[in-house]
Amino acid sequence: MTGFPVGFTALIIVSLLIFFGLAHRALDRMRLTDRGALAVIVAMIIGSFISIPIPGGRYPVSINVGGGLIPLGLAIYLISKAGTAAERTRALVGAGVTALVVYALGSLVMRGLPEPGGRYEILDALWLYPLAAGLVGYLAGRSRRAAFVSATLGLLVLDIGYYFWLVGRGAPAGRVAIGGAGAFDAIVLAGILAVLLAEVVGEVRERLQGGPAVKGRPEALLKALRKPGTDPGEGEESTAGKEGPETGERGSLK
Repeated sequence: MTGFPVGFTALIIVSLLIFFGLAHRALDRMRLTDRGALAVIVAMIIGSFISIPIPGGRYPVSINVGGGLIPLGLAIYLISKAGTAAERTRALVGAGVTALVVYALGSLVMRGLPEPGGRYEILDALWLYPLAAGLVGYLAGRSRRAAFVSATLGLLVLDIGYYFWLVGRGAPAGRVAIGGAGAFDAIVLAGILAVLLAEVVGEVRERLQGGPAVKGRPEALLKALRKPGTDPGEGEESTAGKEGPETGERGSLK
């Protein structure tokens, strides 16, 4: 996958949405602050120019900081913030499903032809793979966090699987760039699309049912669905037992 780095363009657009407060709800649900999300985006852009070689093995292998390490770290963070063990499992299983679907799609479309789009010329692979990963990631993960994890980790797993494919076939030559080159664009677009689908579909469902469904859902999940700072018990410990002028001063801070 080659061409203009559309991943940069997508990250810049997302940065503008965050800056103008248009992505606040999605970030809240993913347990990310505006500053934290912008820091991740800046780190991904800068890190996209840095690839770390991994020694050993028959074929040259490297991992890109912006397209490999940072998405991996973000995925681990989101998994740790998942509301339930079921959501964590769904995210990880979804990553495996995403990798298999994108691999099957690539085998079908790209077989025997070097050009992006392959024999059916459905769509340039630069767009086809992230669209497939984003859609499958959402369907497998459903929640915003799990959808992002499924889509991005799925493509990272696919990159890693490419190394074992080379080894299994005994290819005379090959190079594996985990999260690098066109994979950076694919991972960025897949993650954004998966979260966008989860946000749009989730918003529509919540509006139709008058808010998030709460009946029969674990308290841990309901707490994860609430906006940060709105949990009934949150903040009580910091103000309990603090009276007088100090409390008044704290209350005046904005």
